[in-house]
Amino acid sequence: MEDVKNPQTEEELQEQEQWQRSIPAQIFLNYFYALRYHIEHSEDAYALDKLAGFQQMELSLSEAEMESVKRHLLNSWNTEYAIRQTAALGDTDYQQHALYWTFPQAYYSIEESLRAMLRVHGSTERNPARILTEAGRLVKRKVYPPALSFHAFGEAHHPAVYGLPLGRWNKPGLALAQDDREVQSQLRQFLRTTHRQRSQQVRTWVQSNPKLAIRSERSGDVLRRFNREHWQKLAWRTGYTTVFHLLQRLVISASHREIERFVVADIDMALFHRSLLEVISYINFVHEAYVAQAVGIETYEKWLSDLPGYLKDGFIGHRYQERIVSVLTQNTAA
Repeated sequence: MEDVKNPQTEEELQEQEQWQRSIPAQIFLNYFYALRYHIEHSEDAYALDKLAGFQQMELSLSEAEMESVKRHLLNSWNTEYAIRQTAALGDTDYQQHALYWTFPQAYYSIEESLRAMLRVHGSTERNPARILTEAGRLVKRKVYPPALSFHAFGEAHHPAVYGLPLGRWNKPGLALAQDDREVQSQLRQFLRTTHRQRSQQVRTWVQSNPKLAIRSERSGDVLRRFNREHWQKLAWRTGYTTVFHLLQRLVISASHREIERFVVADIDMALFHRSLLEVISYINFVHEAYVAQAVGIETYEKWLSDLPGYLKDGFIGHRYQERIVSVLTQNTAA
């Protein structure tokens, strides 16, 4: 007599297999949902006028430098517009396959507004890696609001995490975070794993350079295994791991085969796009406000007036009127 397979069991097995395949993508969704939650529930997230660095923004830029700042902002805005169009479509299948370009677009939009931010802070750095180093210094100096000021520093496997005290004793799970402790726990894990990856990349680079490689004190051979002391020696080369390195992982994911995990994953893709878009919008707001403060309201509004309608009458114009104007007005009155 043939064995009769239980249809319910088969269905349950398929669901379990699908869930197992979806776990990496779910974890990534958890991270960006946590980042969005952290921003939305951060006290004074939009009160940039309370930051000493914002109040002291005074910089004389040449005409060429002003044009460079303007160009970086325009690149950022057009890219954010494209992401918003994808998010607005609402079709899950399309959004899922759109990740191949949405991921790098998300980082590119932020990177371009960051370049504008760095220019008004006196940096002309163009190297992508060094741009992130410069951004890390601004984070460390608390130029950014508390919602973005968390960072990690130290050796690869036991870095110190700053700015996320509530999540210290919580172990992150696979469910979406529901409160500040769970959110900060998710972000701490995101920081630690990203910092470890960056440290490992630094190790590979250092150990492949005969002049820089850490060697055995006994044999003089290039070390293949590291202990905690060896990792600690690389900490200064790794530097600060910040929110920008977290976002850079979008590009890395899109450039490697792991993007396929998201395409086949059974996760809330609409929530992923909304979370990602809210994070992009907030970080770009911060950068735009600093630029407006540096170049002056009159110049910044002239830039906006020259924009095509889909930007000046759309989210860029709205963000300026709803978020940035009040900050600049309060700062001028202070």
